[in-house]
Amino acid sequence: MTTPAWWLLLLPLIAGACLPLQAGINGQLARQVSSTLSAALISFLVGSLALLLIVLVQREAPSLGALKGLSWWQWSGGLLGAFFIFIAAFAGPRIGALLLMVLVLAGQLGMALTLDHFGWAGFRQAPVSLGKFAGLLLIVAGIWLIRRG
Repeated sequence: MTTPAWWLLLLPLIAGACLPLQAGINGQLARQVSSTLSAALISFLVGSLALLLIVLVQREAPSLGALKGLSWWQWSGGLLGAFFIFIAAFAGPRIGALLLMVLVLAGQLGMALTLDHFGWAGFRQAPVSLGKFAGLLLIVAGIWLIRRG
């Protein structure tokens, strides 16, 4: 396996750094519009419009045939995104950015471990090892330490 380019490692780091900011912004949006669901809708509308503009400019719109060929589960990514936006806007202001993000991280890593182990959702199969499992346990220990602090 080749080593990824530095920018390929930097992009997910930047995207991850944006998550607590996004949760805070959406939490404030929810307070302003008096509805977490409406805030999630507004957030997705803005994001969808931005993506629509980019797709139109890049001329990368999928064909109707490609859309018809999608499996039911391939449509679920948007639902999962909406679920995350709603939960972050709802829970973030109540539990704080650090606890929200460490819980999100633990959930992400637990699911990533499972997806890699079984090779689900298009990921290459990589069995769970003691080191990977121990790393996840350290994240869980971090949650406990953060909750105590």
